[in-house]
Amino acid sequence: MNQPNMTIQALPYRFGAALLLLLVSACGASNVVIEGNFPTPNVNKMPLSVAVIYEDALREFAYMEYSETGREEINIESGQSHIRLFDAVLPAMFDRVVNVDTMEDAVEQKVDAVFAPVIEEFQLALPAKTKLDVYEVWIKYNMRLVTTEGDYIADWVLTSYGKTPTATFRSVQDGINGATVVALRDLASSFSLSFSQVPEVSEWLRNL
Repeated sequence: MNQPNMTIQALPYRFGAALLLLLVSACGASNVVIEGNFPTPNVNKMPLSVAVIYEDALREFAYMEYSETGREEINIESGQSHIRLFDAVLPAMFDRVVNVDTMEDAVEQKVDAVFAPVIEEFQLALPAKTKLDVYEVWIKYNMRLVTTEGDYIADWVLTSYGKTPTATFRSVQDGINGATVVALRDLASSFSLSFSQVPEVSEWLRNL
């Protein structure tokens, strides 16, 4: 019978992650605030003026990881990191980008469209639970683009994925942060490269 392929060096990382997760469960939920840097994508800028609305659900987005018994384990706050990501990506894509709070503000800014991203789902896979030597994060988004009158332009789904090996990080919190940042960078790439290829967006651009 084939034996699992695991090096002796990998054992301390897996044991340490499992032990820390056990300690976290015993002491109550720990908190992870996602921090990272997001490079500007190298794409052709479109001659558009776009307003961005970050709704409270995005600004304050947090995900709670529960134990198998239903106990709160880890609270992951990623809302502000998503805003930093879009603030880095959007100005590279469009000639003019303004952040607004309401549709009325967007009208006053005389923009071509209003963009409002939404996080629909966040999933986390921990090494202590999957028995794999990686932290994994999946995020599902709903991207919404409307006119200043609120009329539909496009509404599409994007998913992003990030993973980091346990050997890279000494703590569960750092591993989660690393995997989430990779997922956010994956989003930045897929969003900036696929935006004009979304059928509804492509049709809208042709009619401008």
